[in-house]
Formats: sequence, C-alpha cells, structure tokens
Amino acid sequence: MGHREDLLEGAKRCLLDKGYARTTTRDIVRESGTNLASIGYHYGSKDALLREALFAAMGEWADDVQQELEAGIDPDATLAERFEAGWATVGALFDRHQRLWASNLEAVLHADTDPELRAAFARAQPEARTGLVSLFDGTPEAEVAAGEADVSGTFYMTLVAGLIVQKALDPDFVLSGSDLLTAMRRVVGDADGAGDASGAGDASGAGRTDGAGRTG
Repeated sequence: MGHREDLLEGAKRCLLDKGYARTTTRDIVRESGTNLASIGYHYGSKDALLREALFAAMGEWADDVQQELEAGIDPDATLAERFEAGWATVGALFDRHQRLWASNLEAVLHADTDPELRAAFARAQPEARTGLVSLFDGTPEAEVAAGEADVSGTFYMTLVAGLIVQKALDPDFVLSGSDLLTAMRRVVGDADGAGDASGAGDASGAGRTDGAGRTG
C-alpha cells in the first residue's frame, strides 16, 4: 500500500482505539507508519482523513451485515422474517464493533460544530437509507425507489440510530426483532382500529406482514 492507503487504515485503527474526538494527528502518523506531511498531501487535514476513515469503516460494517444476512436468510422469507433476521445480524455486529459505533456517535455530536462533517453526514444519508431498505426488505439497491428510501429507509435508520444511542449507554442492551415487530404491530393495529390498549396483533394474523410487504 502507498501512504494514502496506509493513512486511511491507520486512521480506522485510531477510531477503534481512541475514538473520533481524541484521535490526534500524531496518533495517525504513529499508527500508519507515515509522516505528518503525508496527511496534508493526501487528505488536506486530519479532520478530512478522519471523516473518510469513519465513513469507509461504516461502509465495511454495512457490507459485513449484508453478507452475513444473505448467507443465512431463506430467499423465500417473509418481510417480517427478514426483518427479524436482519435486526439480529445488525445487533450481533454492533456487539462485535461497538468501538466503531461509539466513534460514529462521537462524530455525530461533533458535527454540530463542524460544518464539513455535518455536510458529509448529510451526503451519506440517502445512500444509507437505500442500503437499509435493501438490507431489511431484500430489494436490490438499484431497485429501491426514492420514495421508499425516504419513508422506509428513514424508519429503519431511526431504529438503528436508537440502537446506537442505547448501546452507548448500556452495552448489554438487547431488543430483538420479534420485540420490535410486536411494538410495530401494536401501533398498526391501533391505527387501523383493530388493536386494544394491551398489545399487538394476535396469532390469527392481525398486523402480520406477508412476503410482499403488506400488513394484514
């Protein structure tokens, strides 16, 4: 690898070791085996390098989730079954890579005072929403409609973002896909006038989701 790649890999390791906010230029130089001038030459600044490293690491994490899910999911699974399996995979990989997501949360909080970082997160949102729809619904990314990404993708992102925060506060926090489906079915049942104040759809099929993504 050249210095550019060495710097990127070194910055990723720094994110896992020290987090986003505490990583210094010298940390990256030491971890990558390069020099201070290389950061300016290849990336312009430490902050630009850390941004690229963070989003590259998150992209690799998303690829791992997709690969693990596709290796274990039945192609004929219903939407609800795929959601449960996808959520279990996301949760397992969160546990395996908690330091990465702690760095992500640090960066989100830091974005309030860093316009370039905030803009980078904003640019990444549409692709992230599309990727989540593909993950949980099983639709190829190229076939995810813009409206579907805006609605379903934002919904899935809200769930994942909530998991990030709760895992940061309590690393042992667990909420299964089944639990989430129960909560969603309760809301849908109540919205349709089919639920009661006590719980979700029953075993007869109220609030269940079929393979085409329809609730019944």
